[in-house]
Amino acid sequence: MSVVTLENTITLALSVRDRHASAKWYGDNLGFEVLYHADEAGWSELRTNTEGVTIGLGEQMEPSPGNMVPVFGIADLASARSALEGVGVKFDGPTQTTEGMVATATFYDPDGNALMLAQDLTGEG
Repeated sequence: MSVVTLENTITLALSVRDRHASAKWYGDNLGFEVLYHADEAGWSELRTNTEGVTIGLGEQMEPSPGNMVPVFGIADLASARSALEGVGVKFDGPTQTTEGMVATATFYDPDGNALMLAQDLTGEG
């Protein structure tokens, strides 16, 4: 039995310099479809050809090759975070919330690889 129960979704988050140009590249070259551009949040999301897997493009950090963060969907982020912290999992600061959109929390595996939990706050998921 795992500490938390994840949903059947995963977003692979990439840092990019220009989300719109990158979204076009992914569409033209890999056939990914833009789900939305959230310009106020500096975030774009694309549907891949794999059910339940999206690519997120963020402009918050300078791109660094090899730096991709898997973002796992979760129904109750606060409970999951508490459970993971209870078994010694380290988080990178407080939970970040974009009202009406998403709440996220970054945590690390034993080797320091970043992973993220995300709770959909749109009322759709």
